[in-house]
Amino acid sequence: MSDTHIPLPERLRPRDLSEIIGQDHLLGEHAPLRQMIDQGHLPSIIFWGPPGVGKTTIALLLAQAIDRPFVSLSALNTGVKELREVIAESGDLLTPVVFIDEIHRFNKSQQDALLGAVEKGKITLIGATTENPSFEVNSALLSRCQVYTLNSLDSEAIQTLLNNALQADKFLKERYIHVEEYDALIQFAAGDARKALNLLDLIASTFEPEIENTITNAVVVKVAQQNIARYDKSGEQHYDLVSAFIKSIRGSDPDATLYWMARMLKGGEDPVFIARRMLIAASEDIGNSNPNALLLAGECFRSVQAVGMPEARIILGQTAVYLATSAKSNSTYLAINKALELAEKTANLPVPLHLRNAPTKLMKQQGYGINYLYPHDYPEHFVLQDYLPPELKGTKLYESARNKREVEGERLQQRRWQQEQ
Repeated sequence: MSDTHIPLPERLRPRDLSEIIGQDHLLGEHAPLRQMIDQGHLPSIIFWGPPGVGKTTIALLLAQAIDRPFVSLSALNTGVKELREVIAESGDLLTPVVFIDEIHRFNKSQQDALLGAVEKGKITLIGATTENPSFEVNSALLSRCQVYTLNSLDSEAIQTLLNNALQADKFLKERYIHVEEYDALIQFAAGDARKALNLLDLIASTFEPEIENTITNAVVVKVAQQNIARYDKSGEQHYDLVSAFIKSIRGSDPDATLYWMARMLKGGEDPVFIARRMLIAASEDIGNSNPNALLLAGECFRSVQAVGMPEARIILGQTAVYLATSAKSNSTYLAINKALELAEKTANLPVPLHLRNAPTKLMKQQGYGINYLYPHDYPEHFVLQDYLPPELKGTKLYESARNKREVEGERLQQRRWQQEQ
């Protein structure tokens, strides 16, 4: 096979850790992984991050850096039998680094099969996952691994990646390519190095060799839209599909919601992942306009775990339609974000004395709890009283959405504001 038939991301796969772009927090000078490798030490690791940020490559280069055998497995086609064979063979080798891609797709028995080997040091495990390992990796295995988060590539990193490719790859150099505009390249890459390089390869394939060729935003958009199937050939539609799914729920379109969910299921998406995304949407996009949405989404999450496919599709479909047709509100989502931002800026403010508990005589003598007004002692179980530090008096974080449920709950809040004017 000629080099030009090998995908560009593979042609340019880094050969050394110093060539990795965008993960300096782990591999830069004095960063944790760099220090461990410099000391000849490699623990079992879980890499958590989006697609196309170098999880597989980094795992291979870490093994090479400490001169260990490297065994690569995919959770999609590896069973307990294959795992046990790899572990059994490891007894005849220098402790191998066993890389498992998409480790979140391993069930409990598969993860348990790894546990003893990791614990006894028969293998060094490096697992890669796009899902939060706190949810998807069992606690016993997780406790024996260091978890490191890999970041999406920012605009500067994507631009560096593309420029390096243009300078290093023989096929690209023959096209004499000049990048006039990077915006569309960066946008379509969406932080994914593999997507960025695949798209550059596609664009270059439309250019004539040995003449000046220019990449503009218009050229990128035209090529990407005409070749979307090839552009996504690495199977990284995961994030695009779930984005369309969530936005259809948010937009109250049950038909589109079901369609995108069906696309995910047909593509082999984990139904538990879909249920988890609906659990988040129920709070973020529906919230207190319909609190039952969160309850139903929570029950859907548990039911899908218990039932599994194909029956889980029915539960997922029921919940998806319910969420899509529910009243929408992001008022509490916005409020908690504002509150967190304010808390970070004002963490030094003390709790007012009247809001503090006074379980001891000394605390009472110091004024803890003094002048606190117990709302249930007043008409309608309400009394005007300050609950924020004096420095934040009048701060308003929560703005109710104009829907029936939240307007009803706003009554006492409005009364408080009117009395304070």
